[in-house]
Formats: sequence, structure tokens, C-alpha cells
Amino acid sequence: MTIIGLIFILFATMILLAFNSMTNALCTKKNIPEEKQPNVFRTINVLITILLISSYVEILFT
Repeated sequence: MTIIGLIFILFATMILLAFNSMTNALCTKKNIPEEKQPNVFRTINVLITILLISSYVEILFT
């Protein structure tokens, strides 16, 4: 793994943590019920992960 890959993994981890923090604030502010919160987190995490993977592939092949 190259140094760019390691930096990207660190960057991706920080991005996911930031989005999870913002999602938690959204759930708290909008009073989303506890039983729906896992679905909100799962959806946002999957979408962000897809964006991060596509960004990594783009960086890898340019």
C-alpha cells in the first residue's frame, strides 16, 4: 500500500466520524425515534462509503 492509500484511509475515517457526528446531531434535533435511527445511520454510512470508494478509485487510476 502506498503512502497515498494510507493517507486516504486516515482521511476516510475522519470523514465517516464527522458524518456520524452530524447524523447524531440531526437525529437529536429532529427528534427521530430510537427505532428509526439505525436505519438513518446505515443509509448515510453506506452512501458516504460509496462516495469515498469511488473517490479512492478515481485517485488510484489517475
